[in-house]
Amino acid sequence: MGETEEAAGHRRQPPVPRSLCDVRALAVPGAAPGVTWKLAESGRQLDANVVHLPPGERVDTHVEPDLDVLLLVVAGEGTVSSGGTEERVGEGTLVWLPRGSSRSLAAGSDGLHYLTVHQRRPGMWIGRRPDASP
Repeated sequence: MGETEEAAGHRRQPPVPRSLCDVRALAVPGAAPGVTWKLAESGRQLDANVVHLPPGERVDTHVEPDLDVLLLVVAGEGTVSSGGTEERVGEGTLVWLPRGSSRSLAAGSDGLHYLTVHQRRPGMWIGRRPDASP
């Protein structure tokens, strides 16, 4: 019989919580637009991104049919619009964007840096997923 991983001295280590970054340090005036940081750790169940929208820029109206999203404003200010309503958001504002909701986001005059967190989307597969029922 072959040795188990434990017997061979290769014990699997449990995951350990750790600090990833200071999101406020990513909120640099004049930063390039787009994603400035993303969660990239292997084995994760979440996706997270810090995004920078320059002054006056926007994320057009869209619907996320499958995922709830939390959005935390890290720096700057702007508006979140949904279904004809508009909410002003600023540093420290935490917004829940429920799945199925229509939403858009616009940066104010100082731009907008925000963190989004949601369940990780499964990767693309060719053929049947390994976890799919027959």
